[in-house]
Amino acid sequence: MPPRRLRWYNALGLLVALVFALFPIFWMVSTSFKPMSEWSSIPPTWISDNPTWGNYTPLFETFKMSYVTARGAGFRSILDSFICAGSSTLISLAFGLCAAIGFARYRAGGERLALAILAVRVIPPVTIAIPMLFLFGELGLRDTHIGVILANVAFTVPFSFWMLKSFIDEVPVTIEEAGMMDGLSRWRASFQITVPLIRGGLFATGLFVFILNWNEFLITMTLTDKTVVTIPVYLHHHAGIFGVQAALATVSALPIVVLGFLIQRHLARAFTLGAIKR
Repeated sequence: MPPRRLRWYNALGLLVALVFALFPIFWMVSTSFKPMSEWSSIPPTWISDNPTWGNYTPLFETFKMSYVTARGAGFRSILDSFICAGSSTLISLAFGLCAAIGFARYRAGGERLALAILAVRVIPPVTIAIPMLFLFGELGLRDTHIGVILANVAFTVPFSFWMLKSFIDEVPVTIEEAGMMDGLSRWRASFQITVPLIRGGLFATGLFVFILNWNEFLITMTLTDKTVVTIPVYLHHHAGIFGVQAALATVSALPIVVLGFLIQRHLARAFTLGAIKR
């Protein structure tokens, strides 16, 4: 059957949706190069005639406030974000994968426990931010990378678990049973057969979890003071300085964009997993 041609109204709708989705990105990048007089000008300045790199100076200079030390510089905040988001993502994937295999293959805990794990994502972070602050203070984990990592893992493991469980459910259990007939144990069959088959889903889940950890603000702002300053917290320190915020947001968005392009082949495979009926 020949492919259907894209009709003009479908193309128009697609164009409108594309403009709607990309306009905030255009405005962010454009504002990052505007001088201060054009940040909130009326009528708005779409593209500056006098672009400047001055908004990007906080990436190289120290930003000093009463509660921020030299470690709050722009590139330091990017490094802190990489440490916290990267470590949290790896740990969340490890725990989520083991839990997903246990629930999908061995029905561990039943459906009620699976729903209880999902309920963690329903809890507003603001309701447990202060109790977590006191708890981590008693444990000596306040304003540390480990404290931020543990907090991120607690909130992203349910997301990781449910996404990976949906991918594992799409792999026929008979494939693992065939491997077990060849001498593999249950866990070896899961990790040597099923996990490679859901590699695309693993990458997709990792990207989404990394984005959640990368953008986390409330919990990180509550648990940190001046030793750990991630990008969202650093952006908050520049509240009202729109050009600088736009510049920092542009730089902080680049790792996500690059990571998405690097694993796009795996993402395409993940999104089509299970599309073929068995």
